[in-house]
Amino acid sequence: MNSFWTVVGFTVRNKVKGKAFLITTLVIALIMCIGVNIPYIIKQFDKDGDKAASVGYIQSSREELAAGSGTGDSLKAYFEQMEDASVQLVPFQDKGDAAANEAQLKQALTDKEIKGYLDFGAMTDNGFPEMTYKSEKLMEFSQTSTLQNALQTIRMTTVLQDAGLTAEQMMQLNTPINIQSVQISATEDGTTGRTPAEQGVNMGFIYVMIIFLFMAIMTSGQLIAAEVTAEKSSRVMEILITSVSPLKQMFGKIFGMFIVVLSQVAVYVIVLYVNVTLPHNKETLMNFDIDLSKIEPSLMIYALLFFFTGFFLFATLYAAVGSIVSRTEDLGQATMPMTLISLAGFYISIFSLSSPDSMLVKITSFIPLFSPFVMLLRLGLTDVPFWEVAISIGLLLVAIYIAVYISAKIYRTGVLMYGKRPSWKEIRKAMKAYKI
Repeated sequence: MNSFWTVVGFTVRNKVKGKAFLITTLVIALIMCIGVNIPYIIKQFDKDGDKAASVGYIQSSREELAAGSGTGDSLKAYFEQMEDASVQLVPFQDKGDAAANEAQLKQALTDKEIKGYLDFGAMTDNGFPEMTYKSEKLMEFSQTSTLQNALQTIRMTTVLQDAGLTAEQMMQLNTPINIQSVQISATEDGTTGRTPAEQGVNMGFIYVMIIFLFMAIMTSGQLIAAEVTAEKSSRVMEILITSVSPLKQMFGKIFGMFIVVLSQVAVYVIVLYVNVTLPHNKETLMNFDIDLSKIEPSLMIYALLFFFTGFFLFATLYAAVGSIVSRTEDLGQATMPMTLISLAGFYISIFSLSSPDSMLVKITSFIPLFSPFVMLLRLGLTDVPFWEVAISIGLLLVAIYIAVYISAKIYRTGVLMYGKRPSWKEIRKAMKAYKI
């Protein structure tokens, strides 16, 4: 047992003290700090971001401009009566000439008095003149959409007034109808369920856990395989094999890498927590109705369970793959199948966030190589019967047992095979001679 902990300690020290590990951890932590605080950073540079966008128009009593001027006045009155309006109409006096009016509005645009301006044309059948929103920005869809919605509301109000409706009736027509959405369990008693806020928090938690699991598998798997291959290529394995059994070596490396990855994830979690709890970020979370305390404890337990089992399954397979490679140049090609499988599980879960009850998600949630990603998605976003969760975990544990059994034999055989990569026939023959 002492030799096992010796391998664990050596693996942990070797990785933690390495410059690559420290630099990678610091860089990712720095990126996470910047990412979490990006809204606040942008807000500091964009002081005018919360102000209403000023839109200019020509206010005139001339007959040819009366329709456009009236439309501009209607929009101005509409936005002035709104609280926290995103648009503010700014009238400019008529210069008596179309070219002079255009020059006046362009000058105001240059002087940053307005963000854009409306150019009115001939009357149309919809009751408004032709309109063109001119701005220096590319694809200013948000402003045009806001103006279109405002004009739609103004037209509807005008039509209703002409129809003789009272102010009370118009208010009743314009009052929005709210329907609350609650996710319930059809198999459990009670009428309460997950509110939209709780569903959103669960989705965010699942999203983060899936990314962390994928990062842990990709990072640790490649490191385990690379370390085994490096020891083989430098002939260090011949010395190690005389003092530590191959089985203890494999599990010692896996457990050591597990501690390394866990410490790295812990650093990231602490960084996220510290940044999220900063006053300016707390305010942002409150504005979006995000309360991390609403995450279900059972979901956290399942997330940790699938994280650990998924990590151990892939780490074991990566160790076996690394043991049959003699040169580090061949490692990428050898680990490609495992990389593609983990990528498939990651992409299935990420791209199914909007459809977590699809048939693809249900089937893959029972396949051990995909279930750490996909079943976690289902648990967070749908109502999964306990028996399905139990079957998924059971199949995952069986797969881990089989992977450990096969990987131990491959590792025991592969670590002492040098030269070209051994064929499957040679591996099977050597595995039969080794009893676990």
